[in-house]
Parts: sequence; structure tokens; C-alpha cells
Amino acid sequence: MHLAAAVGSINDALLEINKVVASNRGGPKGMHGFIAEVAEIGIGNARDLIVGQEARYEWVDDNGPIDLLRSGVGIQQKFYAAGGRFGLGAVAEHFDRYPDYIANGNRYQIPKDHYETIRGLLRMSEQDASALSRSAEGPSFRDWKRVQEFFANGAVPFESLEPAHLDYREVQRGTYRETLQAEEASVRRTYQTRRDAAHMASRPSIAEAAKATGAAAAVEGSAAFITAVLAKRRAGTRLSDFAADDWAEISEQTGVGLATGGVRGLSVYVLTNFTASPAAVANAVVTAGFGIAEQANRFRCGEISEVEFIENAETVALEASVSAVSSLIGQAIVPVPVVGTVIGNTVGMLMYRTAKESLSTREAAIIAQYLEEQRTLRAQLTAEHQELIDELNAALTTYLDLLERAFSPDIGTALAGSIDLARVLGVSDDEILDSDDKTLDYFLL
Repeated sequence: MHLAAAVGSINDALLEINKVVASNRGGPKGMHGFIAEVAEIGIGNARDLIVGQEARYEWVDDNGPIDLLRSGVGIQQKFYAAGGRFGLGAVAEHFDRYPDYIANGNRYQIPKDHYETIRGLLRMSEQDASALSRSAEGPSFRDWKRVQEFFANGAVPFESLEPAHLDYREVQRGTYRETLQAEEASVRRTYQTRRDAAHMASRPSIAEAAKATGAAAAVEGSAAFITAVLAKRRAGTRLSDFAADDWAEISEQTGVGLATGGVRGLSVYVLTNFTASPAAVANAVVTAGFGIAEQANRFRCGEISEVEFIENAETVALEASVSAVSSLIGQAIVPVPVVGTVIGNTVGMLMYRTAKESLSTREAAIIAQYLEEQRTLRAQLTAEHQELIDELNAALTTYLDLLERAFSPDIGTALAGSIDLARVLGVSDDEILDSDDKTLDYFLL
């Protein structure tokens, strides 16, 4: 989203500058001033948007004392090269007409290269300046004297000046396209750098694993505590009548919940970060692992038979499928990695177990059969869904590439891209203007 907004700002500026050039606004000597204003807005906003900030620049464009607004601060641009004064003469003329301009908190903006030259000359000693020679390669001693005299006057302090984003040569009629294309490339590099930094910051770590473990333990431990207390209350025991044995039983169940949650949180974190498992699937795997391990322990202790162990394991697998669905719901409601999954699992399993305990054996069997059918259907739909997603991603990649070429600032690229886009969208070849003859016939006949 940041990249799209930033590139959109640059493209909007390019379109607006094209209008300035097409209308010859400002004439041969003044056109670059309007180009500079629009480019400053487009580039300034693009650099804000690419890092997730709000666009700050607005174009006033009313021939008044202010050309631009940046976060409410007025800016008057002076892109002048005539007279060898780096735009300071134009600044002085503007200040004479609007003597309260600086006092009102507004600023003057000059080309970046002019600003750097002025700052260097202002800081230079007379002895060093005397070694300057007039040439096309740099300022002269006379330029140094002009700069010193201008700021010695004190009417316009150096602090009221600021550099534009661009040099003087970058906003000329013959260079602005190249300038904005280079800025778009810079924005895309910034985008990639930020993506890489985000990827590095989100890599798994021991600290994040500890957070996931602690959070999951707290969630399931709290749920176990509340469930145990409610079970006692439903049995008719008032809270004030809880005996030591009651609290010991509640503490035991809470401890089991804490341990289970901790193992679950760590397991989900490991599975989601070191394998290709989605959080919901990882949580279902862990849930099934807990359940089957419990049944295996009962089988080893002789509490259940082999057949019962297999049947119970199948039931656990059904519960795991419910866990996966509830985890997906939890992840949508609480969009925090791992924690949302654990919350969704806890709520979903409590709901399922409550419903299961309140129904008759026959109804529970019907639900179990239904859940089994849903598990099979879900697996089938998941595979089909992934196939559709893969097809959609491939189609979107092709389509977005076509759009980028069809709306390219380069006319040749845009023309070829528009033809390809029309063909992909099913336009008849007879209706596509893909040759000079077709184009002439369309517009002239």
C-alpha cells in the first residue's frame, strides 16, 4: 500500500507537469518554476508515503505569496539562475513585496544545488574565497561577496531558506521525466529495503518463542482455572464454602492448563516459524498430539483396550479438526500471531466439549459422524482452494504487469502494453488499434 501510494504521487506529478508543458505555462523562461513546484509536491509526498507517513505537501497555485504548503507551513519557491545570484535576487524582490512573509512563519525554497553553494560561500573565509576563480565549474570571488552582502543585510536570514528536493537542472523541460523516473526507482529501492528490514525483524528468536510460550500458558491456565471454579459452582458448592481439597483440585487443573498452554504456544511457534505450517494447522496438530498422548498413556496403564484406544484417537482427530476451524476464527478476531490462535482454540474446544456433554449418545454420534464428513470435505476444499489461489495469483501477476505497462509514462511502452491488455481482456483484434492504418482509419474515416 505504501509503495502504491508513493508511486501514485509521482505519477500524478508527472501528469500535472505534462499539462504545464502542453499549455506552455510560464513560457520558455518560467515553465521550469511550475515544473519545480509540482515535482516538489510529488516527490515530497512520495518520500513520506513510502515510509507510512501522511502526505504533507499541497499545491496552492493561486499566484499568491505562497506556492506550496507543507504541514501548514507556507513555502515560496525561487528557481532562478539568471544574474548569478542563485535565486537570492528573486527572494529579495519577493520579501520586498511581502515584508511579513518570514515573520508569519513561512519559508523560501531554492534548488538543492544552489542552497549547497550558498551555504558553502557563506561559511567560507575571505582568504579562501579570494582563491576562487570565475568558471563554469564553480562560484567566483564575486559570488562570495554577493552572498556575504545579502545576508549581512539581515532582512532575510539564512535560516529562512531551505533546499528543495531537486537541483535546478533536474526540473527543466527536457529533464523532468528522467528526474521523476529516477525518483520512482529510488522509492522502489526504499520499499525493498523496508521489506527486507521487516523480514529480518520478524525472523524467529528465543525471546519471541518465550513470549509465545508465556502468553499461551496464561491463556490456557486462566481458562482452566475458570472452568474448574465454574464446575464446582455448578455442583452446588458456593465459593465461600470451597475446602482445601477443592482448591487443591482447582490448582492442579490450573497447573495442567498452564503446562499445556506453554507446550502448545512453544509448539505452535516452532511449527509456524520453522516449517510451512499455518498457525491453525499447527495448533490442530498440537491439540491432536496432546489428546493421542493422553490416550496412549491410558492404554499403557490398562485403563482402555486397544480398540478403545483407536476409537478414542479417532475422536481426538475430530476434535483437532474443530480446533483448526476455531483457531482460524480466533486468528481473524484477535489478529496477533500465536496468541489469537491459542485463544480461538481454547474457546472453540470449550464450546465443543460443552455441547458434546449436554447431548445424548445418539446425538453425539450424529455430531461425530457429521464432523468426520466435514473433516473430509474441509480437506478436499482446502486443496481446491489452494489450487484456485495459485491460479488467481498467477493471473493477477500477469494482469498487474500488463497494467503497469499499459499505464507507463513512456508512450511507446504504454501503447504496446495497452494492445496486450486489450487482447488479454478479450477485445477483438479488429477493434484494437495496433497499426498505423487502423489508427488512421479510426480517427479519419
